[in-house]
Amino acid sequence: MPQLATATFGAGCFWGVEETYRTLEGVTETAVGYMGGSKPHPTYEDVCSDATGHAEVVQVTYDPERVSYEKLLKIFWENHNPTTLNRQGPDVGTQYRSAIFYHDASQKEAAERSKAELEASGKWPKPIVTEITPAKEFWRAEDYHQKYLMKRGQGSCHV
Repeated sequence: MPQLATATFGAGCFWGVEETYRTLEGVTETAVGYMGGSKPHPTYEDVCSDATGHAEVVQVTYDPERVSYEKLLKIFWENHNPTTLNRQGPDVGTQYRSAIFYHDASQKEAAERSKAELEASGKWPKPIVTEITPAKEFWRAEDYHQKYLMKRGQGSCHV
């Protein structure tokens, strides 16, 4: 049995982010939920109030022998705009912030290194506002949010 690892990313609406990771080779499971806030057991309505401090996140369980954390980070950076504070497309609020929640020191180092490399590349004309913070309690979102786009045969968050 392979030793699995966990990665957690916030990159706007969690439906599209989950779909991006769900189909990736080496990913064994995805779940959408909330992280980074202060209220225990938040609901979607709580988080949407923009008062709990939680971000919509995708928790990715993966086999590091089949997909690296660095590859997961590359996908994270390529699939959202890391320069918009508390916003992705039409979605506005702290729950849509760009965030990497690291689970150990090696993830923190890799996340900081990848962010610095992206900043140095000049790809984005504005500063990258992605927060890199320790993972906190993951609160799984309601069942109807899990694999939302897959269940509807859709491939992006804003269809």
